[in-house]
Amino acid sequence: APWRPMMSLTPSRGCLLDLPWEDILVPHILCHLPLQQLLSLQRVSKSFQSLIQLYLANMRCFDSSQIGPPIPRAAFVNLLKDNEVLQQLALQNCSDWLTDRELLPVIGQNHHLHQIQLKGCAQLSRHALVAISLSCPNLRRLSLAHCEWVDSLSLRSLADHCKALEAVDLTACRQLKDEAICYLVQKCSRLKSLSLAVNANVGDVAVEEIAKCCPELEHLDLTGCLRVKNDSIRVLAEYCPKLRSLKVKHCHNVAESSLSILRSRGVELDVEPPLQRALVLLQDVVGFAPFINLQI
Repeated sequence: APWRPMMSLTPSRGCLLDLPWEDILVPHILCHLPLQQLLSLQRVSKSFQSLIQLYLANMRCFDSSQIGPPIPRAAFVNLLKDNEVLQQLALQNCSDWLTDRELLPVIGQNHHLHQIQLKGCAQLSRHALVAISLSCPNLRRLSLAHCEWVDSLSLRSLADHCKALEAVDLTACRQLKDEAICYLVQKCSRLKSLSLAVNANVGDVAVEEIAKCCPELEHLDLTGCLRVKNDSIRVLAEYCPKLRSLKVKHCHNVAESSLSILRSRGVELDVEPPLQRALVLLQDVVGFAPFINLQI
C-alpha cells in the first residue's frame, strides 16, 4: 500500500492576531478593554502596535480619565491624530496643558461628535467653542463648566450651528449674561438639561426665556444665581410641565411661595420646606429634634 502521511490529531494553536482585525478584534474584543491596558499592549510587538493604532483610529469614545494620571500633551496628540469617527470626547485630566493648539485639530477632523466634556479646561479660548460649533452639527451634550473663556459671541456661534443640543453645562461661565442665555435657548429649544450655576449675572430675564423656549426642559441648575427671583420661578412652573429637578440653593430672592408650586408637582428641589429647614437648624443647635404639634 502506498505510504500516506498521518494527520495530526492535535489542532494547531492559533494566535490572537490571526483573527480578522477590523471585523473581530477591534469592534468585538478590544472595545471591552480599558484604554490604559490597550496602550500597554503596544509594547508587546510591532504587530500589536499596528493593531492598537488601528483601534485608536476607529475609536468612537475617548475619555482621558481612563488613562489614569494626567495624559501628556504629546501622547494626546498621537492618540487621536488618525481618528475621524469620534462620537464622544471627554477631556477631564488635561486642564494643565490643553490649549486650542491641541484641541482644534481633533475637533476639525471629527464631525460626528455628539458629546463633548471640557469641564475645567481653563487654557482654551473662545476659538475652541467656535470650532466646535462649526465642526459638530450633531452635538447633543456639551459641558463647559468652569470655562470662563466662554463669551457671548462664541455662545451665539454654538446656538446658530448646534440646534440639536439637549444638555449644556455653563456652570461658572461668568462672562455670560441674560442676553447670551436668551439667544441660546431661542435657537436650541430641544434643551432638556441646563446649568447656569455660580453666575451672578443671570437673572429673571434669562430664566423666563428658558421657560418659554424650552418646553422639554427636565433639569435646571440655578445655584448661586443671586438675581433670580420668585416671578421667574413661577413662569418656569407654568411653561415647563416636564421639569423634574430644580436647584436654587443660595438664590436668596427665591422663596417658598414660588417653589411650593413645583414642590406640589413632585419636582425635586435642593432646598427644604421652611418648617423642615427650621427643624434641621434647631436640631443642629440643641442636639435633638423637638416634638412639635403640627395640628396647632
